[in-house]
Amino acid sequence: MKKQGILNSHISKVLTDLGHTDTIVIADIGLPVPSGVPKIDLALKLGVPSFQEIVEIISEDMVIEKVIVAEELAAKNKDTSEYLNDKFKEIPIEAISHEQFKLLTRHAKVIIRTGEAKPYANCILQAGVYF
Repeated sequence: MKKQGILNSHISKVLTDLGHTDTIVIADIGLPVPSGVPKIDLALKLGVPSFQEIVEIISEDMVIEKVIVAEELAAKNKDTSEYLNDKFKEIPIEAISHEQFKLLTRHAKVIIRTGEAKPYANCILQAGVYF
C-alpha cells in the first residue's frame, strides 16, 4: 500500500502512464464527458471535493507544461481564474472558447470529475517531461 502521494489507484495509474503532451482534464460536475474518454468520478456532493483541492493534489504529482482553460472562466468565475493564474504563474495558460475546450476533451487520457459547482471550473493539464 502506498504511504504518500495520490492514493486513488486510477489517478495514480493515469499519471504514471502519461507521456509528453498527453492531457488530462480536471472538471466541475457539469462538464460533459465525451464517449470513449474514461471518467474518474470523485464527486461526493456539491462542492466536495473542490476543483482547487484536486488541482493541488494532481499538480504535486504531475509534470505540467501547459494549462488550458475556457476564456469564459475569467469573467464568469474570477476566483477560480485567479487561483489558476497564481498556481501556474510559471506555466503557460492558454484560454480558448468553451466550445473549443469541450472539443479538446475528446483527446484527453481521462476526465477527473470533482464536486465543484461553479461555472467553467475546468482545466486541461498537458504533461511535460521531468528532464
